[in-house]
Amino acid sequence: MSNAPVTGGKAGWRAEIGRFLQERLQAKLDKLKPDDPQRDEVIASFARATWLEDAARRVQQIQAVTHSLKPIHPDARGTNLYVDPAQLPMLAELGSHALGAGFAGDVVGNAAALDVYKLLKLQVEGRSLLSALLAGDVDALQALHDDPEQAQVWRQAFIGLTQPRAGGPSSHGRAKQLYWLTGDDACDDAQYELLAPLYATSLAHAVYGEIQEHRFGEANKAARIARRDRKPHDGVFHDYPGLAVQKMGGTKPQNISQLNSERGGVNYLLSSLPPTWTPSAVRLPVQAKSVFDRLLIARPEVRSTLRELRRFLLTDPAPNLATRERRESLIDALIDELVSLAGELQQVLAPGWSRDEERFTRLDDNEKLWLDPLRAELPGEADFARRWLWMDWPAEIGRRFGQWLKEQLKGQLPVGDVEAREWKKELLTDEDGFKQQLRALRDRLDAPHYIPIRKTHAELMAAKGGQP
Repeated sequence: MSNAPVTGGKAGWRAEIGRFLQERLQAKLDKLKPDDPQRDEVIASFARATWLEDAARRVQQIQAVTHSLKPIHPDARGTNLYVDPAQLPMLAELGSHALGAGFAGDVVGNAAALDVYKLLKLQVEGRSLLSALLAGDVDALQALHDDPEQAQVWRQAFIGLTQPRAGGPSSHGRAKQLYWLTGDDACDDAQYELLAPLYATSLAHAVYGEIQEHRFGEANKAARIARRDRKPHDGVFHDYPGLAVQKMGGTKPQNISQLNSERGGVNYLLSSLPPTWTPSAVRLPVQAKSVFDRLLIARPEVRSTLRELRRFLLTDPAPNLATRERRESLIDALIDELVSLAGELQQVLAPGWSRDEERFTRLDDNEKLWLDPLRAELPGEADFARRWLWMDWPAEIGRRFGQWLKEQLKGQLPVGDVEAREWKKELLTDEDGFKQQLRALRDRLDAPHYIPIRKTHAELMAAKGGQP
């Protein structure tokens, strides 16, 4: 439809109806050859009075609804409802009442008559033709026909699609029905109410629109990228875990309803699974030789970052600034997770937990110094305090980090000791994470304010070709 502005009043409605008919006529003519004998017949059928009279007759084949039966089962025949959300009682729970005035009405019935509803959806100054006719708007009536009596006849026909069908409420053998206990005696059949649930199609369409924006909109895309890159972001990130899609209507979604056709049959179902039990926020390195192979790799963010790092490096990116920054960003994300792991163990567990020989006897001594630093303040731990204050262990932690990362990438990428040493250096020089964490502990334990990046015993042996 054209985006040209439309003035209000009778002239505005006339112009909008005329534009609608001209566009539909042109679409028909474009499919015909210039000398096709049917052209005159088609042109005559789109004369204003002729088309509107036919539309007023065909409108009986469709019904405007906000709550539909067909999504329950496509072959169900029964009552559909059109209820203005503003007329519904306000509840604390989310429902159609929350839509307010800005809701999208739906249409069910003969798909061949849906063009009539498109006419009634035409808007002038933010108000649909159907809403104007329901309100008895004089300008909308005069736009239908100059004869007031004929205009009233057509108005009654058009607004009839919002009225319940004759015969009263009815259900169907393929519709859902539910007996609801309204009293206290479940054995008394008279205390049950029979409910026939309908599909809140207008509410479902509003939910679909919001989820689509959250999944594919530019604002959420920017938030998703910031979250992935671990960068600050002012916006809100929306995510729908366990989201399912229900397709209605198969290859002919218009047979369900007009809104269902606009969505291509897609209807979103939010996850209603019970929460999964998480035993503990902090896992312990019980019987582990290293937290790298047991606790660090178990963190979801670590696994996803490693996958992304592998994918990126396997593309053989060009050796430029963008590549270096991207690689460093992913390595920094792994370092952040490592620092978070250490912080969790240091803050949650009581100092001295690593003295439990039954559970932690296999844990590397350097990792005990790193993860249980306040053990140095306990009585009888003079040797532990001396080794901690000597500050030889951070270099070993850096080496173990580099070797661990090398093992994660080895086999798919040509990485070796050179890369491992570089990753060790990145950890030990991480100002905002590893070094800051150690600086706070050194203040607590009155240790020197620097981290000597010494070569470990293993690295000295490797430099001498394995000779002592």
